[in-house]
Amino acid sequence: MKLTPVLETKSAPFPVGLLSFLVRHRIGFSKLLGGMVFLVLLFSGSWWHQQHPLVGQLMFLAGAALSGIGAFGRIWCSVYIGGFKNEKLISQGPFSMCRNPLYFFSLVGALGVGLATETLAVPFLILLFFSLYYPYVIKKEEVMLFRKHSKAYAAYIEKVPAFIPRLTALSEPETYLIHPGILRKSLLEAIWFIWFCALFSLMVRLHGSGALPEWNMLF
Repeated sequence: MKLTPVLETKSAPFPVGLLSFLVRHRIGFSKLLGGMVFLVLLFSGSWWHQQHPLVGQLMFLAGAALSGIGAFGRIWCSVYIGGFKNEKLISQGPFSMCRNPLYFFSLVGALGVGLATETLAVPFLILLFFSLYYPYVIKKEEVMLFRKHSKAYAAYIEKVPAFIPRLTALSEPETYLIHPGILRKSLLEAIWFIWFCALFSLMVRLHGSGALPEWNMLF
């Protein structure tokens, strides 16, 4: 069966072999990048916090709000997809508003964590990484879903946007079967957004008190 034009994979910004490897190991790769950013932040101060404290505080509050939205969204998605991802096409709840709500809320949460550093550099790098990497991941997954669900998925992509949620399209059932173990794991994964915000807030104050050195300033 021929794929619809919507699912045609675009040219990747990196070698296809490398991207295929990164797609298979995207969780570990994301953790590695996150660890590298954390090490830089550990010894870097916020220019905004130093020069415009009020702006820095507003950036942190905005980041905390986005992190909360991201955590809630990931948990919400996990309620619907947990245990059923490879069994059936999920098209209710957050998946009725867009086809990739888990990635959307992950991006929102990650940008929130970036803003919680009270810098613009970190959320910019997060957005750049996501823009270069995840569209390819999403396309690969959509091709797989089309091959698995065929006409049902073709109809789904015709009426549901790919990434930006359409709030008016929300459709939820009165009851839904969930898997408690998977939900518990999702809760622990999602709460990291909040914990990172708290950690970065602590780091900013440790920098301010001199307990941590500031080898450079991030804008």
